[in-house]
Amino acid sequence: MRRPAVLVPIVVVLVVIIWFLLPNRLFYQRRRPTRFGKITNRAMARYSALGLPPGWWVTLEVRGRSSGRVYPTTLVRADHDGERYLVSMLGEGAAWVRNVRAAGGEAVIRHGRRRKVRLEEVPAGQRAPILKAYLRRAYGGRPHFSVSPEDPIADFERIASEYPVFRIVES
Repeated sequence: MRRPAVLVPIVVVLVVIIWFLLPNRLFYQRRRPTRFGKITNRAMARYSALGLPPGWWVTLEVRGRSSGRVYPTTLVRADHDGERYLVSMLGEGAAWVRNVRAAGGEAVIRHGRRRKVRLEEVPAGQRAPILKAYLRRAYGGRPHFSVSPEDPIADFERIASEYPVFRIVES
């Protein structure tokens, strides 16, 4: 029995509302997603893959480094100087970061349609302005950073090595 097509957007909208009202610790602890965080991320990945607003929410699909399965992850795309980037709000330990590195940067980004992309890691010395642009857009990522979007760029330079950033290059 198929679920009505209307039910999916309603569930996703409820998840988004819950996401913004509940405390961040229910979703992440010690820079790792909780069980509830994983469930929410799966729902958000389906939502953003449909191409629904906002346009900067994207679903990254990357092959797992050990299982070989494709894992979807919802991310906020940062735009800076005409380029598009993905930032790991959880730092070096995020599974998608390790999977992208193991896959040689090969991935798929979905927001309405599938696009094969190559993700190129940005050196730590160039990350500060991108991190600042990311925090202006990613409200959910702010609790994971020790700086705020209003802080000077020098503060972002201090933490830049802790947060991987990848440039999105269309294949």
